[in-house]
Amino acid sequence: MNRISSLFLAFVIIVHCSCSNSKADKVIPGELVKNEFSGPVLPDKEKFDSLIDGKKINLYFLTNKNKLQAAITNYGARMVSLHVPDKTGKPTDIILGFNSLNGFITSGEKYYGAIVGRYGNRIARGKFNLDGKSYQLDINNSPNSLHGGSTGFHSRIWDAVQPDSQSVILSYVSVDGEEGYPGTVTTKVIYSLTENDELRIDYEIITDKKTIINVTNHNFWNLNGEGSGTVNQHDLMIEGTKYNPVDSTLIPLGIKPVSGTPFDFITFHKIGERLDTGNLQIKYGKGYDHNFVLDKGKTIEPGLAAIVKGDLSGIVMEIYTTEPGIQFYGGNFMQGQNTLKSGARDDYRTAFCLETQHFPDSPNQPSFPSTILEPGKIYKSTTIHKFNQAK
Repeated sequence: MNRISSLFLAFVIIVHCSCSNSKADKVIPGELVKNEFSGPVLPDKEKFDSLIDGKKINLYFLTNKNKLQAAITNYGARMVSLHVPDKTGKPTDIILGFNSLNGFITSGEKYYGAIVGRYGNRIARGKFNLDGKSYQLDINNSPNSLHGGSTGFHSRIWDAVQPDSQSVILSYVSVDGEEGYPGTVTTKVIYSLTENDELRIDYEIITDKKTIINVTNHNFWNLNGEGSGTVNQHDLMIEGTKYNPVDSTLIPLGIKPVSGTPFDFITFHKIGERLDTGNLQIKYGKGYDHNFVLDKGKTIEPGLAAIVKGDLSGIVMEIYTTEPGIQFYGGNFMQGQNTLKSGARDDYRTAFCLETQHFPDSPNQPSFPSTILEPGKIYKSTTIHKFNQAK
């Protein structure tokens, strides 16, 4: 039995045992691992201990032989911080976030570090048809629906179990009709720090009614460290020779080659080097906010999707996924309105996102890979972020 299967088994056993507890709150507090890491200070657990609608919020700490260190909260199943050694060995927090639960709740940017769903990215006009029936979703990114709606997975309190110091298992049951989606959907997400200096995210989803699913993590990355300034000098490579051009509302207009465009990241380019070319697609996204079609397609085992290099830190992040696409967002809508853990503001283009996913608006575009999940089937997906340092 592999490690991930063992973690799911542990989750089932612990949840089964907890069923005898009459309390409505099924969250098992993360007391197994304390905030006793050396190096930079991780977020304060006490600033996340809270109740929302009678459900307990906690902060969970993960470590990998003290090299990788992470903090994760069950509010939105989100990553709060991730410390990775830079080229000098100095631990560097490379994920943007806040030092308190209140920071995430009140932020104008709702998706920092969160799991987004049921449908990550956009659905045109918030409408889709399934088996002849029309469904209307929440319009929270006018005129479209974005990341599952205003009260999507990012704003929900997930059940959590921490079986060991390297992982945490989170689960959420989304009832039939929530945000307009059909079917009661049960989602499990496992965050793990592996012995190979990887952050691994495993997803497993089931439904009792035919529905659509496209779930992803929405970390905002800066490989030079949170609060270190622009990401425009990061080097980026994406294993995709095609991408989805979009209309002015960021809904895909099919699939086109990246060749001869600012979207050609087949070889390394600085993130910011082609932002001022006058390209219409760059204007529509106010920069990069587009899905790339990965050459590998949808796979059973994670394949290489992208590589990013921090220009100052020397931290290299390789992204592997089973998903067929990856959304590259360059921080174009960041406005410096929020104060981060480091005390810095979330200024314009001081982070990027690389969201492994199926394609935006797939339910309305039959030529795209299907996002339909049927009862009796299991949606499984894995994304791995592997870290090393530039030589």
